[in-house]
Amino acid sequence: MNSANLPALSFGVFDHLDHAGGSLRQQYRDRLEIASACDQAGFRAYHVAEHHGTPHGLAASPNLFLSAVAQRTRKLRLGPLVMLLNLYHPLRAFEEICMLDQLSGGRLDLGIGRGGVPLELSFFGVSAAEAQDRYNEAAEIVIKAMETDTLTYYGRHFSISDVPITLSPVQKPYPPLWYGTTKPETARWAAENSINIACVGKSGSIRAIPDAYRAHFIARPTQDMPLLGMVRIVVIAKSDAEARTLAAPAYARWFETFTFLSRTRKLPLPPNLPKSFEQALDDGFCVVGSPSTVRQALRSQVAEAGVTYVMCQLAFGDLPLAASLQTISAMRSIIIPDLARRASDLSRDELH
Repeated sequence: MNSANLPALSFGVFDHLDHAGGSLRQQYRDRLEIASACDQAGFRAYHVAEHHGTPHGLAASPNLFLSAVAQRTRKLRLGPLVMLLNLYHPLRAFEEICMLDQLSGGRLDLGIGRGGVPLELSFFGVSAAEAQDRYNEAAEIVIKAMETDTLTYYGRHFSISDVPITLSPVQKPYPPLWYGTTKPETARWAAENSINIACVGKSGSIRAIPDAYRAHFIARPTQDMPLLGMVRIVVIAKSDAEARTLAAPAYARWFETFTFLSRTRKLPLPPNLPKSFEQALDDGFCVVGSPSTVRQALRSQVAEAGVTYVMCQLAFGDLPLAASLQTISAMRSIIIPDLARRASDLSRDELH
């Protein structure tokens, strides 16, 4: 792979938009302020999850929320991670995707998926048994619609006949695609289709996924390798003690909303989820401390996981807005310039 194909380390934002416990109107306003600050700080993209029937996800319509983000930012890319195609008619999904790419000036990163919580799908009458097949059809229709002027499709779940396609995305043939994965087998499929990936887990456990991706990615002269991302909660303060004081109660609130459906419906807790703040620190899922502590922790985790993109949860639980903005400021002045530079130096060293 030549130097043009070697991606420098970059940073993005991942947000469940979980309920902080106060005014929803104010929380949406706070998130838009955070997005604006991230735009100025040099973050690459703002990714937002889609959830339903739970306080863990207030972006039930991620495209609606991101259209507001688009109007308050200039360079920051944005997108759902993931848009649950099982809950949309694929023609409607296609139209929303095109609108958001146009409204953002071609800044959409499109994450699509079937939905990982069967209970949430069941709220809309989608059964777990049909979810994968229905998603496969919907994804095929969405992509096909971006490559044609008239759409016709006949499948088990959807039948579309001679529909004029009057919308289109800015990015051709379609915006960059994203997929969340926890398995090397899925990474192979993503690599073969040049799809960016996002991983959650311990750095050592994640490593097999980027390795599988690199092993099956076929470089093209005009294409950089897609991003290999991992999600981390990040809180930076003047000292380690101050950062932990801020992060610990916010994590407890975040965990409470994350497990809401499991607790209220007497279902098993999500697997591999740190049940306490201390466990989240030990697992490396929470990266919390002074700028120097966070810089060293992220540097170590990136090397161990083999990723090229760190997706930071900067707002979670009931963390105060000021704490999120403080973290963004430290990321802007210290973490992003330092780690991106070191990644670039490493890439050059590997070429010689």
